[in-house]
Amino acid sequence: MQIRPLYDRLVIRRVEQSETMMNGIIIPDTAKEKPQEGEVMAAGRGKRLEDGTVVPLDVKVGDRILFGKYSGSDIKIDGEEFLILREDEVLGVLEGSK
Repeated sequence: MQIRPLYDRLVIRRVEQSETMMNGIIIPDTAKEKPQEGEVMAAGRGKRLEDGTVVPLDVKVGDRILFGKYSGSDIKIDGEEFLILREDEVLGVLEGSK
């Protein structure tokens, strides 16, 4: 990873969902929504409070998380797409999904 996010930001790689439904129907790329689940690839050091103290993040590299549909900013690094978002945009951490 060539990027280190600042403060309470996270770099996320979206986790792709299955392309085939139960009935064998294949969904074309143009009809698919972007997944709202991802893996944390890099994390900042923590949120800086007004008094200057840094509060460490609850989310760590390797965690699988859920985030909102319109959260964060899409970026492209070395031809691969990632999402940068703040920790407060994370809806939850998926336990036992590594």
